[in-house]
Amino acid sequence: MTTAPAGKATIPQESLDALVHLVETGPVPLGGYTIAEVFAVGGIAHLLEAEPSAPVVGEAVRSLAARNLITTEDGSDELQIRGDLGIATVFQHRSRVILDARVTGSEPDHPWRFILMPQPENVTLEVLIDALGIHFYSLRKTDNAFDRLWDRLPSGDRGPKDADATSILAASPKTALVSVSRWDQADNRDTTDVVLAQDDDRCHVFTRSPDDPASLVPAHMDNDEWRDLLRKLAKAN
Repeated sequence: MTTAPAGKATIPQESLDALVHLVETGPVPLGGYTIAEVFAVGGIAHLLEAEPSAPVVGEAVRSLAARNLITTEDGSDELQIRGDLGIATVFQHRSRVILDARVTGSEPDHPWRFILMPQPENVTLEVLIDALGIHFYSLRKTDNAFDRLWDRLPSGDRGPKDADATSILAASPKTALVSVSRWDQADNRDTTDVVLAQDDDRCHVFTRSPDDPASLVPAHMDNDEWRDLLRKLAKAN
């Protein structure tokens, strides 16, 4: 059983090697958790829409403790995160780059938000979030994680160079905001946004204007080009 101290991004090399080897044989599901449970163990709080209230977090802590997913050692106040949740939390904390894709037009019973955290070992922590806010975690080969992401995003022929972002996005049945964030050693965060919009058999690609970051400008990329861009932006160091 894996046990991880809350707030620490360390994992024994032997355990890491075993997990990487396990992923080589197929995806490793790590369970589903509520927003409050993720927040309670110090998960991806910076990507949450809003912090859960204290009573809700307290109930989440009691639920995790009842399921033996968190504990404390005798004589210590340090929270220990156990099992699959411990694995998921450790990989979140050691990630220096995160791809966060939010999709409109998805089916009600399907995830609408997809988070990838590529690791240097060529595995990726995938987080799927549904309309109820349940976070479903799994470890996958990085190529497999990105292939699954491409299947969920708009795609099609290259859009025109003069496309108007406002009108295209308003009329599109399916759009996606894909944000790639990277942290340096000083924990400074740099984020790049790519916006996709389905338009019949075309996929419009927009990026932020260098002169006015609040405005979107057409990038005139085809599927291979914008996918390559996202792979490069999200490459683990």
